[in-house]
Amino acid sequence: MIDAPQAPDKVTADASRPRKREATLRPTAPIVPPSNVSGRALIIVIAIMAFLSCLTAGAVTMVRSTASAWQSEISRELTIQLKPVEGLEMDAALEEIRTAALSVPGVTAASIVDRAATERLLSPWLGDDFDIDALPVPRLVILTINEDSPPDYDALRASISNAVPQAALDDHRAWTDRLVAMARTMSLLGLGILGLILAATAMTVIFATRGAMAGNRHIIEVLHFVGAETGFIARQFQKRFLLIGLKGAGIGGAAASFVFLALAAWQQLTRATPLNDQATALFGRFLLPWSGYFWIAIVIIVIAGMTTLTSRMTVIRSVREIDHARANPAMVDVD
Repeated sequence: MIDAPQAPDKVTADASRPRKREATLRPTAPIVPPSNVSGRALIIVIAIMAFLSCLTAGAVTMVRSTASAWQSEISRELTIQLKPVEGLEMDAALEEIRTAALSVPGVTAASIVDRAATERLLSPWLGDDFDIDALPVPRLVILTINEDSPPDYDALRASISNAVPQAALDDHRAWTDRLVAMARTMSLLGLGILGLILAATAMTVIFATRGAMAGNRHIIEVLHFVGAETGFIARQFQKRFLLIGLKGAGIGGAAASFVFLALAAWQQLTRATPLNDQATALFGRFLLPWSGYFWIAIVIIVIAGMTTLTSRMTVIRSVREIDHARANPAMVDVD
């Protein structure tokens, strides 16, 4: 059997019936809009203060490391001076001093500073055209001692005097004490400056974060009025401000690390130049130890934590103010 054709009215009704649209889920926007809180001003302020803090922390670490290296080098070496005396065979006397020093327990090595090395030491002040024999320049013997088991200085001095009475031993103890005192003073001064900068950084970051949060008070009010709990609101702002703090502090810490790396590269590329020699003599090597980068990372984490904690405390304070205003309507300003 052949089915009967449908009536025209029924076909038209089916065609005119609206089709159901498939449900599509729109992407959910963050509760705290990024455009409201990720202000460039806050990131710049955090980056600047983090740069200063990281630069100071790295400088203090570098100064302490350099002072420790100087102290170790001075305490590990002794110097024997032999002034030229008429009738004294200098080279033979230096060999006798070297042999006598090595015979004392605790002395691990002894090296004679030859004529060429002495001339190189004096050339920056006297020039290249001078006769070392015409000057009363003492010759030196450098001793290396065992730091764990140092020699008996009195026995060493007696052994050297018996070999060559004109020789004089310098044990550097006076210089070591002065260097230790200077290193401690510089370290305390650096730590004091670091404390001041960290305090200024903390206050600056806190006030800057509060200023950024003031522009988001309406969001806090809306979330609180619709029934959101204080902890939930605080977590939303914490996440956003944690990212801001890490971004700003990371930029500042990276800039400070780049400065130290650039100084180390400059010192490496300008070796054997007067400017480099003077800078090395005054400040040592511009090489930041790994502990310096560790403290830079600590400063970054602390600054990001301060930003996060400040945002949380500001949210809690704002919610309390809103609740207090709702409980006391008379205290609300009426325009």
